[in-house]
Amino acid sequence: MEPVVYVLLFLTSVVGLTFIVERGIALRWRRVVPPEVEAAVESCQAPEDVPMLRRVCQQHKSPISRLLLLAADHLDWPKAEVVDAMQTRARHEIARLERGLVVLEIIVGIAPLLGLVGTILGMMTAFGHVGQAGQIDPAELAKGISLILRATLLGLLIAIPSLIFWSYYSKKVETIAVEMETLCDEFIRRQYREEVQSPKSKV
Repeated sequence: MEPVVYVLLFLTSVVGLTFIVERGIALRWRRVVPPEVEAAVESCQAPEDVPMLRRVCQQHKSPISRLLLLAADHLDWPKAEVVDAMQTRARHEIARLERGLVVLEIIVGIAPLLGLVGTILGMMTAFGHVGQAGQIDPAELAKGISLILRATLLGLLIAIPSLIFWSYYSKKVETIAVEMETLCDEFIRRQYREEVQSPKSKV
């Protein structure tokens, strides 16, 4: 049974490393919020500038680009409906950004437990052999315990990096979400500025 635990620990480490690298690539700031799109939002001051923003978003495909394209395609809707549609789509985009983080969270919990299982199984085997032999060789017992504790060490070495990257990526997704919300709010506010000002002009 003990070799099975080591195989599971190895597979866990491979899965964890895969998702750490994959999320590191997927959550690059430039990939999620391209600077070109940010600049286009800053330059989009009036409805006449929307086609320019649309072209930039189509050239630089990203989560923020998809949100802005959704808004740009429905500016004939009331503001509240556009905001609701963007919020729904934003939740979908954030869920895509968080994909894989749950795997790292699971690895953080399961890797130490697998290591503990390996240790317990190894100790049961070692002390079982001692009982059958009827005598104890301290040197052999110490060597066996040293090998057994490696399972716990491996479990911790897998869990600790996974915990670090899970925490880092979770915080990064939160920061990205705030930036996306800010850019979308800025775009919507500018496009519906005339609608907000028109009641005042009638007074």
